[in-house]
Amino acid sequence: MTKQKKTVAIYRAASEAEARIIKGFLESNGIPCLLQANAAPSVHAFAIDGMGEVAVLVWEDIAEKARELIREEEDA
Repeated sequence: MTKQKKTVAIYRAASEAEARIIKGFLESNGIPCLLQANAAPSVHAFAIDGMGEVAVLVWEDIAEKARELIREEEDA
């Protein structure tokens, strides 16, 4: 029996564009990630009451490293 890796949301972006920037930043630092949205971006192009929110997901075992990279980038 194989153990499945769990993903966790480490960032919630207000739009798909913002989420793609975060995804590109993390991947350029060697952290693979996925994007997850509740609604299609073509339907909710703009965030209204969280409707356009997109979660950035990473493997649970590298989540803290990903959060740290984002914090460092925001502080810079």
